[in-house]
Amino acid sequence: MSRAPRVRTLLGLAAASVAVVALAACSSGAPASSDAAADNEFGLVKAGTLTVATEGTYRPFSFHEDGSGDLTGYDVEVAEAVADKLGLEIEFQETQWDAIFAGLHAGRFDVIANQVSINPEREEQYLFSEPYTVSPGVIVVKEGDTSISSFDDLAGKTTAQSLTSNWYTLAQESGANVEAVEGWAQAVALLEQGRVDATINDKLTYLDYVNTNGQSGLEVAAETDDPSLSALTFTKDKKDLVAAIDEALAELRAEGVLAELGEKYFGADVSE
Repeated sequence: MSRAPRVRTLLGLAAASVAVVALAACSSGAPASSDAAADNEFGLVKAGTLTVATEGTYRPFSFHEDGSGDLTGYDVEVAEAVADKLGLEIEFQETQWDAIFAGLHAGRFDVIANQVSINPEREEQYLFSEPYTVSPGVIVVKEGDTSISSFDDLAGKTTAQSLTSNWYTLAQESGANVEAVEGWAQAVALLEQGRVDATINDKLTYLDYVNTNGQSGLEVAAETDDPSLSALTFTKDKKDLVAAIDEALAELRAEGVLAELGEKYFGADVSE
């Protein structure tokens, strides 16, 4: 799906702001008024603009094509579609993950769009939109392997997992022998070489791999019952904005836009 970006650069915004102030001063002989702020029903950082934090280095969710092209990705296009529904301009602020929540608290942006998963700890501090990404954990095996069809079947098998991931813990709890790897790419290589029986990861990672590489020779053997839910993230004072964005997401889901974006980036609807 092709959607024209509605991003305003910081330079453009600064120039526009200067022009507005100058015009107001010339016409009234007084400082510019705060009418725009008064009309800002959602408490936005900049009236009329949805300011969105995202990493810009997290493919396929938020990245630059070929490393230096326009900002794009699943989360980026979801945010653009939401802003369009609300009649708002959109401005992205690329922020490292380690600083993204601090920036939200500091009021640098209105929302985070960066595959933030909902969990009890975060729900104590933030508001979330309705989820726009649903991703269960999956067991990935070589195509045609029928010896694994459930997590119980991992007992005595060897899986390839990153030691720092929650999938490592799940593999151990399922009775698997775990081969430590640095990440998904190494796990897939060991699986393709027949050096391990399986790997556990989130379904989005698997779908992105297949969508990028085509026929991979791999398949999903089983899924977890409790998928990870990712949503747009806000500070607690943004209830009105969250309500409006939830309505926009519901419309985008009903119109098939979210499904279309999922097909574009993952080859499947990942919104529900």
